Amino acid sequence: MTVSTVTSRQRGGLRAERRALTREQAQGLIGAARGLEEAPAEAGKRRDQRTGLRDAVIVLLLATVGPRVSELVRANVEDFFTNDGVRYWRIFGKGGRTRDVPLPDDVGRVLQAYLVRGRPEMAGAGGEKALLLSWRGRRLARGDVQAVIDRVQRRVDPDQRRSVTPHGLRHTTATHLLADAVDMDAVRRVLGHSDLSTLGRYRDELPGELEVAMRSHPLLRGRP
Repeated sequence: MTVSTVTSRQRGGLRAERRALTREQAQGLIGAARGLEEAPAEAGKRRDQRTGLRDAVIVLLLATVGPRVSELVRANVEDFFTNDGVRYWRIFGKGGRTRDVPLPDDVGRVLQAYLVRGRPEMAGAGGEKALLLSWRGRRLARGDVQAVIDRVQRRVDPDQRRSVTPHGLRHTTATHLLADAVDMDAVRRVLGHSDLSTLGRYRDELPGELEVAMRSHPLLRGRP
């Protein structure tokens, strides 16, 4: 028996009122963020005022790892490390809990480009341990992150564009990891929840997903 993979589009996508982006909308935002790495120098800006790589890192981390915005702005350069060729982010979360989350390869590559070519060019970067800096060399505030997302969204094709908050990107991460059958406990650990039951609040429903699950039931795969 052949089991087909059903995409978000085939499932009908997410309802518009949900906070999570559809797969197509999220991929549009991620594509726009990746494009910032290759974008030409921002017209009229000095080298220490160019923030494209930083903005790319912000959007990619939010969309693929789903941290709380407070965790993102608290991040320091020293919180990112490599082990056996894998880049990790040690996230300091609620209640003093920490979690080491491996970064997707593409995200790790853009992060490294930012650390080498983006962050050092910012004024004052040498004396500030924060990962995310303003062009004046100061740690970004929570409110700055929404402005970055909105700026990157303007680069997205209008057909894929939809306003989203940092918390909406956290919902997006949870929704699509779980919809792709990633282990629930692994998703819990990525998001930094102490209890599996909390995941329900960070996941939006995909219409038709129950039908998809039963059509590809794991106990019936491989049946002659």
